[in-house]
Amino acid sequence: EVQLVESGGGLVQPGGSLRLTCAASGFTFDDYAMSWVRQAPGKGLEWVSGISWSGAITQYVESGKGRFTNSRDNAANKMHLQMNSLESEDTAVYYCAKDLSGSVQGRLNDWGQGTQVTVSA
Repeated sequence: EVQLVESGGGLVQPGGSLRLTCAASGFTFDDYAMSWVRQAPGKGLEWVSGISWSGAITQYVESGKGRFTNSRDNAANKMHLQMNSLESEDTAVYYCAKDLSGSVQGRLNDWGQGTQVTVSA
């Protein structure tokens, strides 16, 4: 059974940083690309970042470029999202999701339960 568990969310002031972690189990982690997806209050899902199976290729939503860094530790079956210079617009529930293949295609078939990120003074 695929399990994805996010952690690291919380309340942070504008300009601050957070590091999210996704712990994966139940599948061969380094066979699959992974993504972060968020949902802001009252809005739909927004894809934030993806990382290929090896970690060699990362992709970001335009608003996250230069501020977010996606990485993975295949030995530990974990993915991380380092978020710097956080803005109020980053407030959302952040989900970890598994792609259907090793490349970032956005075909996400398994999801975690999410972790809340709130950016507020």
